[in-house]
Amino acid sequence: MAKDKKEKKGGAQEEQRAPEVARHSAKETPRLKARFKKEVAPTLMKEFDLKNPMAVPHLHKIVVNMGVGEATQNAKVLDPAVNELGQITGQKPVVTKAKKSIAAFKVRAGQSIGAMVTLRGDRMYEFFDRLVNVVLPRVRDFRGVSSKSFDGRGNYTLGLHDQLIFPEIDYAKVDKMKGMNVTIVTTAGSDDQARALLKHLGMPFRA
Repeated sequence: MAKDKKEKKGGAQEEQRAPEVARHSAKETPRLKARFKKEVAPTLMKEFDLKNPMAVPHLHKIVVNMGVGEATQNAKVLDPAVNELGQITGQKPVVTKAKKSIAAFKVRAGQSIGAMVTLRGDRMYEFFDRLVNVVLPRVRDFRGVSSKSFDGRGNYTLGLHDQLIFPEIDYAKVDKMKGMNVTIVTTAGSDDQARALLKHLGMPFRA
């Protein structure tokens, strides 16, 4: 009987996953990672006349940060944010703390103010794949993302207004809308290279 329950539970979880981008086991190479090696990397070498394959820009890490300002008054409001960020990324979040006191916002140094996840390797590629192919198309009246949100060092930050655009989140269990920032860190030597990398990987930049 216990086995039947476990199988049913697993089946329910499978149904909740977005069919377009299934998460891979540790033994499988994420499809976007494979496409980067087979298609994107050679294209970037030609586009920027790179002689050394090691010079081809690639994704380094993705940082997802969810700020919860109310946590300075009530630490318990952090719990839903941590849980939801874990569901979204598939990785246990780290609670972020204020580095210095800000009297105007009644924030003391060391206070918990949000949650953060840093994705690398296969999880990074899987998250990026779901972000551009499943999550962003769910944004209401979506017309693409800005191509100007680079930091001058080849890194791109995307702001998302709420967590409900992620299919992993159950609307009925959400207590409050929470925005987040997704920072995509690349090895690109310039914003132009980083922009080309993300575009070839499927980032839907506005024309």
